[in-house]
Amino acid sequence: MSLLDSLKTTPRIYRTFAPPALLQIAMPMGGLGAGCICLNGYGGLQDFAIRNKPATTALPDGHSFHDAAFALVHIKGERPVTRLLEGPLPKEKIYDQALQAQGYRHGGHEGMPRFEHAEFDAGYPFGVVRLTDPALPLKAAVTGWSPFIPRDDVHSGMPCAMLEYRFENVGADDVEFEFSYHLSHLIGDEEGGDGSGWRAARTSVLTGENGPLGVRYHSELPATQENYGSAALCAVGWTPRVKAMWLRGGWFDAISGLWRETSTGRFVENDGSEPVEDAASRTGGSILGGAVLKPGESAVFPILIAWHFPNSDMTSGQLPCGGSCGSDCGCAASPAWRTFYAGRWRDAEAVARDAAAQYGALRARTLAFQHALADSTLPPDVIDAVVSNLAILKSATILRQENGNLWAWEGCMTQCGSCPGSCTHVWNYAQAMPHLFPKLERTLRNQELERSMDEEGNINFRSALPDGPTLHGGHAAADGQLGGILKLCRDWMISGDTDWMRRLYPLARRSLDYCIATWDPDRQGGLFEPHHNTYDIEFWGPDGMCGSVYAGALSAMARMANHLGEADQADSYGALARKAAGFMSRELFNGEYYQQKVQWEGLRDQSFLASIAGVDASSTEMKRLLKAEGPKYQYGSGCLSDGVIGAWMATIYGVGAPMDRAEVRSTLSAIFRHNFKRDLSDHVCLQRPGYALGHEPGLILCTWPRGGKPTLPFVYSDEVWTGIEHQVASHLIEEGLVEEGLTIVQAVRARYDGHVRNPFNEYECGSYYARAMASYALLNSLSGFRYCAVTQTLWFGPKIGGGRFQAFFSAESGFGTVRLADGALTVDLIEGELQVAKLVLSQGGQERELSWEATARVGAPVQIPI
Repeated sequence: MSLLDSLKTTPRIYRTFAPPALLQIAMPMGGLGAGCICLNGYGGLQDFAIRNKPATTALPDGHSFHDAAFALVHIKGERPVTRLLEGPLPKEKIYDQALQAQGYRHGGHEGMPRFEHAEFDAGYPFGVVRLTDPALPLKAAVTGWSPFIPRDDVHSGMPCAMLEYRFENVGADDVEFEFSYHLSHLIGDEEGGDGSGWRAARTSVLTGENGPLGVRYHSELPATQENYGSAALCAVGWTPRVKAMWLRGGWFDAISGLWRETSTGRFVENDGSEPVEDAASRTGGSILGGAVLKPGESAVFPILIAWHFPNSDMTSGQLPCGGSCGSDCGCAASPAWRTFYAGRWRDAEAVARDAAAQYGALRARTLAFQHALADSTLPPDVIDAVVSNLAILKSATILRQENGNLWAWEGCMTQCGSCPGSCTHVWNYAQAMPHLFPKLERTLRNQELERSMDEEGNINFRSALPDGPTLHGGHAAADGQLGGILKLCRDWMISGDTDWMRRLYPLARRSLDYCIATWDPDRQGGLFEPHHNTYDIEFWGPDGMCGSVYAGALSAMARMANHLGEADQADSYGALARKAAGFMSRELFNGEYYQQKVQWEGLRDQSFLASIAGVDASSTEMKRLLKAEGPKYQYGSGCLSDGVIGAWMATIYGVGAPMDRAEVRSTLSAIFRHNFKRDLSDHVCLQRPGYALGHEPGLILCTWPRGGKPTLPFVYSDEVWTGIEHQVASHLIEEGLVEEGLTIVQAVRARYDGHVRNPFNEYECGSYYARAMASYALLNSLSGFRYCAVTQTLWFGPKIGGGRFQAFFSAESGFGTVRLADGALTVDLIEGELQVAKLVLSQGGQERELSWEATARVGAPVQIPI
């Protein structure tokens, strides 16, 4: 598609924010595993997390300025006027402009005159900021986006951000104006305070066949250095005038010069080779274009920012190399690893040229995905939850190595990652990646089973960076390691790649057998021995949460063994799965919900008994408490929101664990009844109350409706985590408790209102927290969509709506929409294809199987009469 044609199509808007709800908005734009820049609520850029590590609102060490980027419009005429293309700076941010430790909070342009009003339209991966000012004859719109195309991990991983500045003449006379964009040098820095980074920073003109395109930013630092890199500012579809180098003087000379030139219409071009007064000062580059608009006419100026930082010295969880790198520490090799995009594009200029050449096609493909997802006939809050959390995939939470493998944090702190190593139990919840980019999700299974597991079967739940064997000095995580078995089965059914599953199957057996021997050594069907979990503690004695994952993992292994013809193994694991389900019914179900049976006697692990031996009245208060109550950080009779997470995983993956469905449904009903609060103003949370507070609604992690709350319950128990809220909401919907599930989703998105919290950042232990991608499961739970590539079976059964329903879907072989209307089910592909051999349709509580051999392709939908 041509650029002009693509620009005529706009994204579907599913939520609009107006002041004061613009304050916290920061929408990531960038590449999957390649870092991001955020578009904020009033039209500016912030949080340049482009150097293979998080970087949000705090000043990086050694820097006196943030990276800076801004746009200006200069309206000519008898009374010329110039405006920063941003809305009013939120009052809450004014204090941030003060000197703080002699560092300037932002880029120095915040004091320029602005448009009077701004609104933000959310249509992720697009965000549109609409700017108006009654004193101006132009209204403007800033559209930010980056390529997001399911299954296309290469283009979705381009290290770039796109911005489109659209101007419309709303006056009665012709308007002549100039548009300019200004970007600081993204490569140089001031490490050490001597300005050496800026002295190594260089700029030049980026040229095309028809003239200049923009500015190249490069560096004379050593090519193996971590902060070596390049950047580019590129006009797309128009030819700009270029200032390749800002005035390099002291203090505010550069920013003052830019304002002076643009506000007077006297923009001075240069090619970056001007003599330098102060080589240690900051530099940057600018581009400028213009137009004359008649009343009612509009013009658009697309630009893109590309970056390329190929090297990283950050490592995590590696085994010592034994001096093979030439050093005793095993970590001296530099760089430790290179980015995926470094193997695809030689520098930022190559990224910019490629992205500009394909701009129309990339935009059209991204819009096709966005329209299909936003047009699903789902409640607005569900679309908001599903779509907005996809921003996590474009955040600095995710890294991608040159070999293509993913590695991830749990979330992002302001200058560092939060909790390393693609944490198995946190990523249990995230459901977006396996459906949208299934090939990348499988790299996590490879890492877990092939490189993070030792010979005994212990999986380090935090994988190494770069790829490789991990340390095994600590405990395994029961929910993460058992969840990995379930995810292996899920990813096999999504991909249909039985050869891949067959290769990993023996390793999965080793993992599961380790779990049995370590936590259920007598094969009773429960995890009796102390087992680590996502709450960063050990549960002593069997519990519903990890027990349900155990039953699910056993069922998944039996399913895979059966497919591979391993009948004895399938029978053995299947029998133990049934035993685990029976144990939960018999020992853990209290008639209302599953709970925990706290136990520390009669175990292989005698450490707790040893710790309280000899405790008497003269012992410490803590010792006396442990003697009286047992191990701390348990939940016992509590109603845990994660209480049947294993049943959720088994259900949405199509594994079919043998747990009693009536008991599961009862547990879910109890979780909603006891743990969901429409008003938390009377709730006590002494840990991290900022997730949900005061008169806000939320789902508490655990309550004790039957009494028996331990003096020291498990940590975080009084908190509200959105990833678990979405997990419970999805499971409620799966079990027919649709209204309850939607109520939770509505509560979550009401809290992320733009003023108090960023709607693109459902944070937990850090921003852009991976667990929040549990929200993607809402899409399939409400539509009833599931596709197994192994058997070419499609399941569909909307939980809402009447006779007409449409939903987006994404599978290994293609993505598109499934529509139920006029007595037929239509599978319509946007990209790829989908082979259907059997349809399982659920309607009115009844399930029907229909054989239907067909292949849906782009432009050739399949229509199945029902």
